[in-house]
Amino acid sequence: MDTHPETTRTLGQGLAGYVRAVAEEVGVPTEGTGYEVSDTATAYLGLSDRWAGRDLMLVWSERHGWSIAVETEPTEPPVVVAHLGGGDPVPEPAVVGRFVADVEAGSPMGVARPDFEAAGNRDVLAKRLSRYAVDLA
Repeated sequence: MDTHPETTRTLGQGLAGYVRAVAEEVGVPTEGTGYEVSDTATAYLGLSDRWAGRDLMLVWSERHGWSIAVETEPTEPPVVVAHLGGGDPVPEPAVVGRFVADVEAGSPMGVARPDFEAAGNRDVLAKRLSRYAVDLA
């Protein structure tokens, strides 16, 4: 994993913009989102739908891409109900939007968790996300 400060900054700016674009696509307000770039890059979007009486969340990681999970108690791991397949950890926001709509409509989705070859290569990920970059200052 690259820990170069410039790569981390670029990755953070790109991830911030990407999360905003996906949130807009799926109708999640900015205050219902979050992201972090630490030992791994991750993102969270709180969805308005519920599953078995619990809130749903859309989560992303650089290693596994997008998943929809059921929020649980803070001490419990979330229960993943679907993963967005494909070979791209950074799919277009419209692709993520269709994935969310399909899951919310009850379409059967795969729960096999993908592992992406570029995971951990921060330079590649930062470059992929750079088109979404926003100023974090």
